[in-house]
Amino acid sequence: MYKIQANASGTRTIEISNDHLATIEKYSLFEHLVDSNGVVDEDVLEKLKLNIRSLLESDANSDKQLLDLCLDVIYHKDMKALGLKNLLALYTEKYHNATAD
Repeated sequence: MYKIQANASGTRTIEISNDHLATIEKYSLFEHLVDSNGVVDEDVLEKLKLNIRSLLESDANSDKQLLDLCLDVIYHKDMKALGLKNLLALYTEKYHNATAD
């Protein structure tokens, strides 16, 4: 289990599991999410939410892991742009780089 910082002061965190990271990889949720400018803002978070909502609506057998990712992380009450930026960094560091080795 990992924790990402969700606000600038560091008083709010969101717990991230390996299952959450695996679900992000399974659905390629971060692929083409951030524009070439590399800025992660509220618009990028909204784009991710819309992409996930589309996946859930199109999948008749909604994946429990995708639903868990939504409830636990993406739609967490403290998830903002900083949280997403930190989630992207965690995913790249802990999961994506590990699978590339």
